[in-house]
Amino acid sequence: MPSDKAIGVALLVVGVLVILFYAFALFAPSAIGLNEEFSMLLIKITIFIAVAAVMGILAWIGYTLATTPPPKPIEEIEKEIEEELKKLEKELQESEKSEQKQ
Repeated sequence: MPSDKAIGVALLVVGVLVILFYAFALFAPSAIGLNEEFSMLLIKITIFIAVAAVMGILAWIGYTLATTPPPKPIEEIEKEIEEELKKLEKELQESEKSEQKQ
């Protein structure tokens, strides 16, 4: 199993190489044997990915809002807490009575 440092170095190298290729493809395509049409296609692909990512996140938020049930009203939660407190008080009183009998 490769170490985390080796994976980190590999990711660093790949990232830098992609940045350099991208910069040359956009600003000096002829330097790496590409034409101007490739630069325009690269810009279109980049913009599409950016817009698709933002709209995908927006759609995910919308889906989450649409499918998540609404929270319980505070009054209902307070009633549940009061019931639990009453149960605990009863248990405490019963344990005290059993201790006194012994």
